[in-house]
Amino acid sequence: MIIEPRIRGFICLTTHPKGCEQNVINQINYVKSKGAINGGKKALIIGASTGFGLASRITSAFGAGASTIGVYFEKPPAEGKPASAGWYNTAAFEKQAHEAGLYAKSINGDAFSDEIKQKTIDLIKADLGQVDLVIYSLASPRRTNPKTGITHNSVLKPIGEVFTNKTVDFHTGVVSEISINPANEEEIANTVAVMGGEDWQFWIDDLKKAGVLADGVLTVAYSYIGPAVTEKVYRKGTIGRAKDHLEATAKQINEQLKDINGKALVSVNKALVTQASSAIPVIPLYISLLYKIMKAEGIHEGCIEQMQRLFEQRLYTGGEMPTDEQGRVRVDDWEMRDDIQAQVAELWLQSTTETLPELGDLKGYKTDFLNLFGFDVPGVNYQEDVNEMVAVPGLVS
Repeated sequence: MIIEPRIRGFICLTTHPKGCEQNVINQINYVKSKGAINGGKKALIIGASTGFGLASRITSAFGAGASTIGVYFEKPPAEGKPASAGWYNTAAFEKQAHEAGLYAKSINGDAFSDEIKQKTIDLIKADLGQVDLVIYSLASPRRTNPKTGITHNSVLKPIGEVFTNKTVDFHTGVVSEISINPANEEEIANTVAVMGGEDWQFWIDDLKKAGVLADGVLTVAYSYIGPAVTEKVYRKGTIGRAKDHLEATAKQINEQLKDINGKALVSVNKALVTQASSAIPVIPLYISLLYKIMKAEGIHEGCIEQMQRLFEQRLYTGGEMPTDEQGRVRVDDWEMRDDIQAQVAELWLQSTTETLPELGDLKGYKTDFLNLFGFDVPGVNYQEDVNEMVAVPGLVS
């Protein structure tokens, strides 16, 4: 079938298998071009099919030569209906990994559930024995707590007061003002339940109890802080409260892993175009301005550049790991440079529908958004018939 992008809001309803495959190959080639990393050799990536999780898996495998198990929740293809992007990404990654002689298997299901946790433990025991790296990179709007059976839904809202600021519809380029009412206590609690550290803690509890964490294991979860212009809706909003919980959880897990010389870290990453970030008001406008400035400065990074740098220059340097005063690893350091943020703040004030095409990089934003779903990837013939029925080679049934 010939597949074209069909977009509704911040979701693309279609995906392109060849585009997703080329995207993955491009990321693999980037990691290989940067040379070997002395990293973990047996990695579990929870949330492994898109964004930072996929980039972490690629970096582990093709940078450090690691055996990888990926856990994700993706929609398989049906006749005439493409799979979700993460399905095609994983299929492409595992094909490339197997051709390179690397172990790569995956489990598709609800990572929040006890069932998928147990299935993952069984696979580790059968194939790898133990893992020495656990990446936690789940992004979901809802979560059912396996202990209580309660389903929680997250919200993207400020706390305490109405938030009013500029945003942009990145499809049309229209800059407008948006107001978001503050969250109530229940919404805050639900967002923390979905996006905080509780599930990460459950994973580590179960993995440790099962004896599948190697001595010296490293576990890393991902966070974001961002600038003053987004903080009321992000870091000081409901998501920020969840990230605070995630970071507090890292400290608890650190204590829990001391007896096996393990370590838990939170990595604060750069603002990037993901399906999740596209849904947050204000963020698309901020990213389009940020991209313009960082590209001009020669310091722009996508997910794969971020993760390669995280592994090579932070996690596995062989020496003291640089962290901030909160113990967090920072690879948002280039984004948060004073000179970069000063330029963003100046352009923010000048941004209108008329001026944004000149001031920002809306084209780069749109391209990155389409790339998430396998579209607008250089070298792919989108007029060509493609087979949507792609299997994931290492999928464990």
